[in-house]
Amino acid sequence: MGVVDTAADLVLPDDHPGVNDTDYLRRRATIASVGDTWERGEAIPEVEYSAEEDAVWATVSRELAVRHQTYACAEYLAGAEALVLPTERVPQLHEVDARVHDLTGFHVFPVPGLVPTRRFYGDLADGVFNSTQYIRHHSVPFYTPEPDIVHEIIGHAQMLASPVFADLYRAAGCASRRAETDEALEFFSKVFWFTLEVGVVWESGDAGAELKTYGAGLLSSYGEITEFRAAEVRPWDLGAMGTTTYDITTYQPVLYAAPSFDEMVDQLGDFFETYDADTPDRLDLQEHSHR
Repeated sequence: MGVVDTAADLVLPDDHPGVNDTDYLRRRATIASVGDTWERGEAIPEVEYSAEEDAVWATVSRELAVRHQTYACAEYLAGAEALVLPTERVPQLHEVDARVHDLTGFHVFPVPGLVPTRRFYGDLADGVFNSTQYIRHHSVPFYTPEPDIVHEIIGHAQMLASPVFADLYRAAGCASRRAETDEALEFFSKVFWFTLEVGVVWESGDAGAELKTYGAGLLSSYGEITEFRAAEVRPWDLGAMGTTTYDITTYQPVLYAAPSFDEMVDQLGDFFETYDADTPDRLDLQEHSHR
């Protein structure tokens, strides 16, 4: 997570597809201003998306939905079916928020851009997911170097429509608040990354056990969702996750697979429920005691 992008101060990295597109930058600033001026307790205002932006959403959501049937875990598919997102236009955040809240009690609130790490995770404890509202550049609809509304809604919100995942997100938020040191928060963040962002699980089906994903990052990535099975898939190990570095700008070369969905939920839930600043040291001691 990073510093909030405001409508008055929007700086994109040099390799961003829209960095030299003044119209796109202006649209980003306009959309960011909605989240920048909104305050909790107010009605979430609508964003007037352009036909071009709606077309990007329609293309990406359609193609991802097809890939989800093959690569997404069953619980995610159930959440997606319950949420019922529009397919031909960018969804308004107020309608996503209302539907998710009806299903699991979670809120999806607008922010202008990335928020500080502790705020992002901590708000999950209160049942709040902070969502950007801008959409990726139209020139490369299947790529984004940053979280956009495709990632936030198709990835995270459809997970939050599932009571099982919503409980894990809440527990994660509570865990982050007990991570009082920067080191403990970093360890927690890595576990969050290798589970709720790029997590994979062995799921039984008619053809036997298949590797499926439950991670929002993979579920919202048109390219990576078809490639994640080619990664180095390591056994489920929360301690190893917490000490493994990663690069968010590339396809993940290393993933950790849970042996089953139920085991993932139980073990990850227990990890979040008991996590505090001493957990990394406890896991390190346990690892050395088994050598």
